[in-house]
Amino acid sequence: MHNSHHTKLPEGKIPQLRVMPMPADANVHGDVFGGWIMAQVDIAGALPAVRRANGRVATVAVNSFLFKHPVFVGDLLSFYADIVKVGNTSITVNVEVYAERNRLQVETVKVTEATLTYVATGDDRKPRQVPPLAE
Repeated sequence: MHNSHHTKLPEGKIPQLRVMPMPADANVHGDVFGGWIMAQVDIAGALPAVRRANGRVATVAVNSFLFKHPVFVGDLLSFYADIVKVGNTSITVNVEVYAERNRLQVETVKVTEATLTYVATGDDRKPRQVPPLAE
């Protein structure tokens, strides 16, 4: 069965996170809960933010979140995250999620895209300056 939403994983990019939802992550119909996907997106987005902040970050905003297609138990999800803006204390990250379905005849679908903002925090959990990029 050909799906008009069929795509490919982004070439030349390494996913921040890869995970397969299990039955406990879904409703009785096998559709994965949006909240579970949101939690995974938050983890994936925080990874480059932590590296750029060189330490602890906290999620301060979910600027946008779009569920484009459902996610099913057994889909292999790949989360790609790119920093799109760095402020004084904040880092904004765009996350794209792709699902690989049908193991024998792989079908890849972009299922979610989101933009989140993290703030760099110190050990006191108060905002701190994002360090400049090393030359």
